[in-house]
Amino acid sequence: MMRGAPLQPPPQPLRPLPDLSELLSLRGAAQGLRLPAHGIGRSARTGLHASAHRGRGVEFQEVRPYVPGDDPRSIDWRVTARRGRAHTKLYREERERPVWLLVDLDPAMFFGTRAQLKSALAVRAAALLAWVAALGADRVGAMIVGGTIPGVSASADLGPSPGSRAGSTVRIVPPRAREAGVLPLLEALLAMQPTAPASPHSTGGETGSEAARSSGATSMHEALRALATLARPGSIVLAISDFAALDEPLQTHYATLGVGCECRFYWITDALEEQGLPDGRFRGGLPGRVRTLDGASLRPRWLAAWRERETRLAQLAQRLAAPIVRLETHQAVQDALRPLLQGRATAA
Repeated sequence: MMRGAPLQPPPQPLRPLPDLSELLSLRGAAQGLRLPAHGIGRSARTGLHASAHRGRGVEFQEVRPYVPGDDPRSIDWRVTARRGRAHTKLYREERERPVWLLVDLDPAMFFGTRAQLKSALAVRAAALLAWVAALGADRVGAMIVGGTIPGVSASADLGPSPGSRAGSTVRIVPPRAREAGVLPLLEALLAMQPTAPASPHSTGGETGSEAARSSGATSMHEALRALATLARPGSIVLAISDFAALDEPLQTHYATLGVGCECRFYWITDALEEQGLPDGRFRGGLPGRVRTLDGASLRPRWLAAWRERETRLAQLAQRLAAPIVRLETHQAVQDALRPLLQGRATAA
């Protein structure tokens, strides 16, 4: 009998809808990781991220000769005695970043042709990023745009209660320090995730689930306007969406948010959206609204809508100097995100 590497168990299939136990288990995948630093934090709170400011802090930086104006309490008497000249200690002030997750869970995200729905991938990505931020001692909160869920309480809502809003609603989970803020965030994600597809309002030609986006776009406008007032300067905003509703007004809202915050885009995609339907005739839709689609005739409009979305997102990212991370529904979120996150030992 030949000896070799032990057989690895096959990967477990993903659940159609994530549950709390799965999102809690992502804490293990987040161990040892941190969000890569793209800019200097401007938050006024202390934490674990290096600031450009020098002063009395918690992390020693260097010793240099004393100059008039230095704090006498920072004099290093051992170095002073050894070198015969006054030397002072300098510290690098550490800071805590507020991290906001802007999560698109509009019912139109209830779509997928591979291993998972786009909405499920968005929930899993948000949960993993929340754990990474919390374990890195950041304050993490969320602004979630999703379907109406009557009777479910929220950490905070915009406008009337969720049950009184037609279409989509916006829910706010205020930032909290460390792991204390993750559980209510996970619960809000699960409560807001769609459990049925959106009802289409057009006759076809959209990219994948791009129909029924008008109410979702309106709520995303509300979310971005609110986030621009809530997010402190220096906050990091992690936008998780398929960006199907990224029209000119939304781009303007993102640009306003980007004046004081650092934005990063996590683009949820499905292979069918980029490739279009193959040749042939297909039946699809909702009960009572089933339509026959011709792949060859529909594909040009489908691909044109995809290219337009791709161009708009690329232009917005360039405008804000924001990175784009593409997440595809055939990937497990740990496999997709882990190579893009820094280990704590090597992070700046």
